Amino acid sequence: MEKSELKKINTTALAYMGDAVYEQAVREHILKKGLYHANNLHNSAVKYVKAQAQAVVIKTIFDELTEAEQSLVKRARNRKYTSRSRNADPVTYKWATAFEALVGYLYLEESSDSIERLQWVIERAIEIIGE
Repeated sequence: MEKSELKKINTTALAYMGDAVYEQAVREHILKKGLYHANNLHNSAVKYVKAQAQAVVIKTIFDELTEAEQSLVKRARNRKYTSRSRNADPVTYKWATAFEALVGYLYLEESSDSIERLQWVIERAIEIIGE
């Protein structure tokens, strides 16, 4: 997707896409670890995709992001949300949504640099949460 088109997409829509991309990466990671029982798969995935974990990740890597990425994260975090999380406080939910928006943006940008960057973000997230 061209950058001019990508900038028109609001951060909530980017987070929607980022949620799906990150969830798929987490599922792949779990299967590669050798977990195959359905209940174990779900319980393992929750550890990575819950809002609290995503908020920790984005706060941890924030200083390692480019200026443009930081700007996107701030814009997503500061956006007014009408939905609420059942399992996270509003601040944590905003940080988690900002993480998902970053993942969605990098996925949709489709350049070789953004694909590399997306892989880095996902690998760092899995590493940070796995500690």
